[in-house]
Amino acid sequence: MESDTAPTAAEPSGDGWTGDRRGRCAVPPPRSAPDAEAVAAADLETDVASADLETDAAASDDVASRAAGTPTTGLTGRERDILDFEQQWWRHPGAKEQAIRDRFGLTATRYYRLLNTLLDNPAALAAEPLLVGRLRRLRSARARDRRR
Repeated sequence: MESDTAPTAAEPSGDGWTGDRRGRCAVPPPRSAPDAEAVAAADLETDVASADLETDAAASDDVASRAAGTPTTGLTGRERDILDFEQQWWRHPGAKEQAIRDRFGLTATRYYRLLNTLLDNPAALAAEPLLVGRLRRLRSARARDRRR
């Protein structure tokens, strides 16, 4: 005699999820690898977005360095200054915020937005791989701590 109970093995449903409907053992279907063209388009959008964040002063610094014949690494003068500034160590957090205002004329919030954009820039990684790697690790650790 057959029983009227649910099947013992998980059966795929029409929505692509495997498992029973009570929320146990629900596993989403595997994701496919991103399309190479989509990744290239996303990188282009990131480059355009970071270009919008630059000021006229930073752009003129970049033009001046090209005119002087110095090799460029794909970074503007301001981006290079931000990386140099991040090489320093600060004993007190308030001192760094004051130094940001004095050196760049920016609020700390605006500075850290620029820094986060810069950390995602491949040219920054090529110019300062150890520094950018360390800052990326710190950023991901802080994000991980916020999720906990």
